Amino acid sequence: MNGGDRKLLGRWGEARVAQWLRERGYRLVGANWSCRFGEIDLIASKDKCICFVEVKLRKNGHFAQAREFVDRRKQEKLRITAELYLAQNPTRFQPRFDVAEVYAPQGTETLEPEINYIENAF
Repeated sequence: MNGGDRKLLGRWGEARVAQWLRERGYRLVGANWSCRFGEIDLIASKDKCICFVEVKLRKNGHFAQAREFVDRRKQEKLRITAELYLAQNPTRFQPRFDVAEVYAPQGTETLEPEINYIENAF
């Protein structure tokens, strides 16, 4: 899989998670917000929380669960990126870091991907 295909698959997974969040009462605030420190896949709000969501898509969890790829280094990049976002977009909402695991065995052809959503992941 080349870089363009990987990016397309990632955006497909993010769109599935965004829809999943909307169906559960979240309001999508942003997507693919980036700065020189990194990128935040999705930003959503619900119940006075602003959620910075990292989406991880895999075909399956045989090698490792998708959440395991959000290691300490990735968490730190997300924290720094979120701090900059909040500096530019002040809010009274409590920040929270969530991880959405998307399992899509047939890639973008998967009709019903499995989504595991982890609130307060780190």
